[in-house]
Amino acid sequence: MRRRLAALSATLLLLTVLTPASAVAGGHRPGGGPVTVTTSVETPPLYDDEAGGDASGDDPAIWVHPRDSRRSLVVVTAKEGGLRVYGVDATELQSVPATPAPRADGVPGRYNNVDIAHGLRVDGRTRDVAVVSDRYNDQVRFFAIDPAGSAAATPLTEVTAPEQEFLFSPDRETVAEDHTAYGLAVYQPRRGEASVVVTQEGDTTVATARITTGPDGVGYTDVEHLALPGEFRLPDGTTWVPCAEPGVGPQLEGVAVDRRTGTLYATQEDVGLWRLPLPLGSGAPRLVDRVRDFGVHDVYDPETEECAPVDPGAPSYGGTNLTADAEGVDIWYGPGRTGSVIVSSQGDDTYAVYSLTGRNRSLGTFRVAGDGVDDVNGSDGLAVSNAPVGGYRSGLLVTHDEPETGPDTDPERDATGFSYVAWGEVARALRLP
Repeated sequence: MRRRLAALSATLLLLTVLTPASAVAGGHRPGGGPVTVTTSVETPPLYDDEAGGDASGDDPAIWVHPRDSRRSLVVVTAKEGGLRVYGVDATELQSVPATPAPRADGVPGRYNNVDIAHGLRVDGRTRDVAVVSDRYNDQVRFFAIDPAGSAAATPLTEVTAPEQEFLFSPDRETVAEDHTAYGLAVYQPRRGEASVVVTQEGDTTVATARITTGPDGVGYTDVEHLALPGEFRLPDGTTWVPCAEPGVGPQLEGVAVDRRTGTLYATQEDVGLWRLPLPLGSGAPRLVDRVRDFGVHDVYDPETEECAPVDPGAPSYGGTNLTADAEGVDIWYGPGRTGSVIVSSQGDDTYAVYSLTGRNRSLGTFRVAGDGVDDVNGSDGLAVSNAPVGGYRSGLLVTHDEPETGPDTDPERDATGFSYVAWGEVARALRLP
């Protein structure tokens, strides 16, 4: 096992973080707030209780069938409830339980984030694979996708090689402290190669690992780490540390890699959106945008388990697009080098869109309203495809929704779900290229 922890200089952090807010915070649309798009398609509700299998939705990934997009799949994590697989009409096709990891000390999993790796050699065949972060085992797990897609009886089959190493923990005892695998994205720089980027729950560390295949299944090796900032120098001379419960740092979750340039975009929930080049440590990170209350000094109240400003009238050094938590992130690819980075702004139920090129200028914000279903609230993970997916000819956006409050939902239970949004509706509303 090879590990490398890269450090960032204080001077670099100061220059990176204190970009003027006006340089990163764009308008929502000329003269107005977020635009509104609608959806009428959502998955069946997941319930985080014993009767519902402790299923709490979190993060989706879209697998597009290479020949018939009507057979494409949406794979989502349900934490202790495992995985769910849906068709293009949001009908559930498969429920995959969070079984014990294939380790001698493996325990039942808690699946947090998911992405797709394409073209891996599995059992002598080329297969696409759903790649999943498992918090309770501090590792990555792998599920081969049946090429028949939604026509298959069981679209996913686990192919994780046994005895995969912990990503952030030295031993099983440390795994129980919960600073484990969290957000996840796949990166494939060249044909036949694949790596995974994973963030750490409750800390500022990001890890990368190279995905491997062999007769025992799919695994990973060459784990490397990079610690992003956990405190920030402000223009007033003070040092700001985002507020959290004791022992928890300002963690990152949402991650996505620009497949054209190898640039990693990562959301630090109480800080904002970062970009940095891969491999880790090969260049300076830059804070693209900041949450609205960036720099506001808070104090943690153990009774309410909430943070409150020390001085409610203190100024903020934040932007205007993101309200903590900054959560899911993904990339929509346009022609040439154009495209958009989409980030879920969980604190105000909106989404921020940035240009993929240059200095990632803001292209606007939007919210998702329901048409016969409930509005999307508190979104965590999201995924977007620029390829046609069934009837979504301009691409598909899938986003987490919590709480799920649709007409068919039991209001007495903790429900989550996922909504499908036509990307063409977003592009038209924001007048994107």
